[in-house]
Amino acid sequence: MSKYLISFPSAAMVVADDDWGAVVRESHAVIEEAKLAGVYVFGGGLDEAVPTVLVSADGSFSEGGYSWGPTLNGGFTILELPTREDAIDWAARIAKACRCQQELRVFMFDPAS
Repeated sequence: MSKYLISFPSAAMVVADDDWGAVVRESHAVIEEAKLAGVYVFGGGLDEAVPTVLVSADGSFSEGGYSWGPTLNGGFTILELPTREDAIDWAARIAKACRCQQELRVFMFDPAS
């Protein structure tokens, strides 16, 4: 089985104020389904209120991330699934609950980690 990263950037989630409660309930319900199915590994979102710190190999650091890369933010879920088609199905469930498209990628798990 492979692990899959299902994610979205914060800007993709455009939800009307009166719909947030439903989004929270529905997205939590999908995650609960994944847990009950035994495919949930972990998930969450990045705390965008805390500044990113870029740490160099020599231990020096500066505030901010890579200047050449896109900002990393939003929500992330890792699921362990038997097929890519199963991953697409779960990503679709999450997309429906969150009211936004999801990116799906194979997560290259390092068993030594």
